[in-house]
Amino acid sequence: MNGRETEIPMTKYHLKKRIDIIVEAPLRRTVIGQLDAAHVPGYSVLSIAEGRGMVNAWTAEGQISNAANMVGLVCIVDQTQADAVIDAVLGVIRDRIGFVTIADVFVVRPERF
Repeated sequence: MNGRETEIPMTKYHLKKRIDIIVEAPLRRTVIGQLDAAHVPGYSVLSIAEGRGMVNAWTAEGQISNAANMVGLVCIVDQTQADAVIDAVLGVIRDRIGFVTIADVFVVRPERF
């Protein structure tokens, strides 16, 4: 190196699992309780404005309460936690409207998950 160049460290990527949960809004607190009980280090809750399900389209527009609304919860966990988190969440939403997906993701700050 000639003094003007700086060495840039190589970024390391770490494999984790992303779990997306779409569920009826009234179940939000119950699902969060299950995530906390499963020691999920963090999650985000998203409002969902509208969508289409197995039968028809729906919208939150004009609703007076959140009973017909849906929310999304997103978390990223270590691979060793994924099964326990999925089992805990499915115990709550198994017979309800909504769904759960899981996918491989790479993170650059693994200590956060």
